[in-house]
Amino acid sequence: MKKNPPHRGWRVLPAILVLIGAAAAAGGADVPKTDPALKKALADFSEFYAQALKETGIVGSSFMLDHGNRLLLERYYGLANTEKNQPVDRDTIYHWASITKTFTGIAIMQLRDRGLLKLEDPVIKYLPELRDVYDPYGDKSEITIAHLLSHTAGFRGATWPWKDKPWQPHEPLRWEQLVAMFPYTEVEYQPGSKWSYSNPGIVFLGRIIENLTTDDYEVYVDKNILKPLEMSRSYFDATPYHLLPRRSHSYWQDEAGKLTPAIFDVNTGITVSNGGLNAPFPDFVKYLDFLIGNPAKQAVYDGVLKRSSLEEMFQPRIGIGPDDFEKAYPGEGRKDHMGFTFFIEDNFGRRFIGHSGGQNAFVTHFYYAPESGAAYIVGYNTTGPKTKALDVRIKEYLFRNVFPLLRMGA
Repeated sequence: MKKNPPHRGWRVLPAILVLIGAAAAAGGADVPKTDPALKKALADFSEFYAQALKETGIVGSSFMLDHGNRLLLERYYGLANTEKNQPVDRDTIYHWASITKTFTGIAIMQLRDRGLLKLEDPVIKYLPELRDVYDPYGDKSEITIAHLLSHTAGFRGATWPWKDKPWQPHEPLRWEQLVAMFPYTEVEYQPGSKWSYSNPGIVFLGRIIENLTTDDYEVYVDKNILKPLEMSRSYFDATPYHLLPRRSHSYWQDEAGKLTPAIFDVNTGITVSNGGLNAPFPDFVKYLDFLIGNPAKQAVYDGVLKRSSLEEMFQPRIGIGPDDFEKAYPGEGRKDHMGFTFFIEDNFGRRFIGHSGGQNAFVTHFYYAPESGAAYIVGYNTTGPKTKALDVRIKEYLFRNVFPLLRMGA
């Protein structure tokens, strides 16, 4: 795709340091002041984070660490928009891409708990159009909703694998466009036999939600997840006019460090359930608090999804082979599994629940450690040859140096 030339007048701002009073702003005690070891670890991480971003040439980034529903640390680095010389701050809106899949999974579990579907149901019960897919492994009725939730249904990875022209849309805009391709689509392996990440599988879940509720996916999730969690500045696809000043741009970075702006405010079309969410970090922390749990808010959280169903999503369903993750980024004793739309990573002697997102030059990641009730989120508005390695460096630094100091109830 032809890309616009990069703007050359930008400069990277140093990380905006926010530590003292951060927890108080989130409604909790200032934990770093009462724990010298943790306070030092957070200060050391802050220096590491800023330096690593600078070395990698990231334009802008944000980070938040949540422990027991208390915000321990927040960091903002660089620019949200190079042309406007606009710094990243607390209100900067990122595109969360594939992390949207976890919201789709929660919506499906809501419908299960309300008796509108069963996880063992054949997908074709709700999407009869899938009968046109070629399945060399057996009856298509053997592909279940649980297979879609765990990326074991046998469908390909890419939603639209034929995109190679600049005039083609970023993603298919209508369901009918995908349906037209079903006779040219095949099941690639025996459903349930292995894990293979599938974007179309999650799009199918989004379509099931629409068919069962008669709401557009975006409307259903807003009513049943975003609003109850008070994520008032979270939305899908095109940015509302009043939030446009806070929307971060995103940038492709080549081997030489040259930047090319990506499409601004991209439309994910029919794939919205797979990757259409946008939100500022304070909104996303509210989602982390929901994943962590909070007795003071549990009635509200249970109204979104009862805790037992959420924990069900965190259970390993199938192993992810070492050639996929552990071999490339081994960590310490790393093992990976897939739950229902959540990844489960055993690493550095702890279990972490998480998901990443990567689309249109945005990269995002979150990890939640059930043992300690701690979680972090990080986002970058730059995708380049070193972005993934940077994300892993930050994760492993936190897993090794910070999470061991975080204890449940401390």
